[in-house]
Amino acid sequence: MKVCFVMYPWHKVEPENDSTLRMIHEAARRGHTVAITTPKDLTMRDSVPLAFCEVLEKKENLTSNIPSFYRNAKFRKAHLPLAGFDVIFMRANPPLDTMALNFLDSVRKDVFIVNDIDGLRVANNKLYTASLHDPNNEFVPVTHVSKNREYLERVVKESGKERMIMKPLNGYGGRGVIMLEKSAQSSLKSLLEFYIGDEENYVILQEYVEGAEQGDVRILMLNGEPIGAMRRIPAEGDVRSNIHAGGREVKHRLTAQEERLCKHIGPKLVRDGLYFVGLDVINGKIIEVNVLSPGGITRINRLNRVRLQEKIMDFAESVVSAKQSVISQKNDFRKVIENADAC
Repeated sequence: MKVCFVMYPWHKVEPENDSTLRMIHEAARRGHTVAITTPKDLTMRDSVPLAFCEVLEKKENLTSNIPSFYRNAKFRKAHLPLAGFDVIFMRANPPLDTMALNFLDSVRKDVFIVNDIDGLRVANNKLYTASLHDPNNEFVPVTHVSKNREYLERVVKESGKERMIMKPLNGYGGRGVIMLEKSAQSSLKSLLEFYIGDEENYVILQEYVEGAEQGDVRILMLNGEPIGAMRRIPAEGDVRSNIHAGGREVKHRLTAQEERLCKHIGPKLVRDGLYFVGLDVINGKIIEVNVLSPGGITRINRLNRVRLQEKIMDFAESVVSAKQSVISQKNDFRKVIENADAC
């Protein structure tokens, strides 16, 4: 296969824990042609979408030590047509670069894109969980989103809960997540002023899910099914479980409630073309759906002695193989018809 990763710059990769690097290494280990690029390197020439890429130099004896692979990787520069790739993995960090998606729109029928362009547009923010059918809030906490300060102040005042979670709509990695307590409402006005700014930014207020102080669960979903999970424990005195925010990971086995959640959301993820995502779950309730560059592969691998990147590449290969079979069969049928016409 010919595989392209639209990602963050190579020099920003953290080789010890980076999930994208594990996928790149697995593709290279299988002998696939691997190219990397960034959203800002997508271009168009004569109405053909291309990318300024770094193409990974192939090696016969590829090291199994991934940090070593990263340090010794060699690339050659090339300006390549996007339609020539079999798979494009969208692995750029949030926030979503909508212009990058526009470049990919014209090749989406020719290339298997993970995740799908429309799926990324629909689910790239924290509002996506609102589209889940969950009238009894079995899987989704009660959530309010607005940039109207007076309304958000009223939500906190009228809430029957003593605590709520507040976070920016476009945040990621635990940035800006704080816990509000009714006893500290005097600070709410200034907090909202800071978060909303000049009416530019949306804020999320979400019910505090009991058990949040014990951490959350990251579940990785592939083609609508869970393939791995870990529990993230917050640092002492912090409400955030994100590893980049100081949390730590421990081994986790899905509970019955978490399995029901996965079955509930899995079919919708596939319908929306969200083939590889990360779910952040607290006490069986989904807090966030991560569709842009979901992480956790390395840590889940380490905790469970598995290689999730193999499952991801197996899935991509199966989709491309099925697609090529359809094209091959179509060409065979066309030849039959052409031969019949020549008789």
